[in-house]
Amino acid sequence: MDPNDAVTSPQSARRILLVDCDAFFVQVARLEDPEGAGKARFLIVGGTPTGRGVVTSASYEARAFGVRSAMPTAQALRLCPEATVAPVSRNAVAEKSRHVRTALERLAPVVQAASVDEFYLDLSGTERLFANETLTETARRIREDVLATTEISVSIGGGTRRVIAKLAASRAKPAGVHVVQVGAEQDFLNELDLAELPGIGPALVEQLRKRGLARVRDAYEVQQEWLERWLGTRRGAWLYRRVRGVDESAVDPTERRRSISAERTFFQDLNTSTELGRRLLEITTSVAGSLRKRAYRARTITVKIRDADFRTRTRSRTLPEPVESNAAIHEVSKELLRELRADRDVPVRLLGVGLTGLVGDEGERQLGLFEEPVAGETERDRNVSKVFDQLQERFGRGAVRPGGTLDGEES
Repeated sequence: MDPNDAVTSPQSARRILLVDCDAFFVQVARLEDPEGAGKARFLIVGGTPTGRGVVTSASYEARAFGVRSAMPTAQALRLCPEATVAPVSRNAVAEKSRHVRTALERLAPVVQAASVDEFYLDLSGTERLFANETLTETARRIREDVLATTEISVSIGGGTRRVIAKLAASRAKPAGVHVVQVGAEQDFLNELDLAELPGIGPALVEQLRKRGLARVRDAYEVQQEWLERWLGTRRGAWLYRRVRGVDESAVDPTERRRSISAERTFFQDLNTSTELGRRLLEITTSVAGSLRKRAYRARTITVKIRDADFRTRTRSRTLPEPVESNAAIHEVSKELLRELRADRDVPVRLLGVGLTGLVGDEGERQLGLFEEPVAGETERDRNVSKVFDQLQERFGRGAVRPGGTLDGEES
């Protein structure tokens, strides 16, 4: 028997749940503004009522008209003219996410936040603790408890592996529970389209479609050798395991966050280097502060822009050593923005900066005798940034700002 096709016995099976908050940003917006967003059946979160910006989330009623996240708000309003556009603060979203996690930590021994609105639970070995209730019964009890204590509705998927639980959660939406029973994993997967599997993007979907593979069951019948010939050794082997639901990853409450990012959509398109530079400085200062607050450093910096015609472009740079200071992150971001603008010099409606390749800030760095910069970052840069953080913590975020963010200043 192929080890990838091994059947999991009920005795050795893991009990994993994925708790997914339903239209999370919509729920938070409604809780924050019960008299406005709270009464809007067709609700769009993200952008402005005039159509600027992009959709962060939409109510299920608005989604029925084709409204989707990352869609230009103007397009969303054309699809659903009756929709109300509402904002939601990041602080409110973060606070409610913490409330949900706290509630889950009272209900499960191991909880891992996969994102602001997704949480993995590992309930393996809790059968006796929960009076031998089934995983489905446990999931329903958890769903009801989270709703009662946080006012957030969640959908829960369950199975023996993380990937199965994630796929099952999509079947549970909205406000439901779907648990794939032990031994039924492949039957469950075979009913899915390949496009539904995590990690399979549009380009790979199209490549597989040309080979006559549209459903998981189609790819399941193909030998690994042929998948590797068509897609390359690594990707072919990965797909062979993916369509079999192979996933040994553990639910790890200490797993580090994978990225930190921030972006701004402008009320009016920006087309001057001065104004774009000023906004870039604001964004890099924000993401760098978030990075240090979590005791991380970043190895890869990405700048994202969306042009006035909605074309989205990105440029990234991976550094030889991870950095943390405002100065280093801003300097690399400036260079990336210049490259993007050199390729296509048109008005910009959105600007963002993302940090990935995150590593912990534990341990002392090895500094040279004459303090050679690490990836362009000096010890002075790091100390200045930490003083900046302390001043903001003491006097408030608006009390101290980089000089280049002030009107009339060049960044």
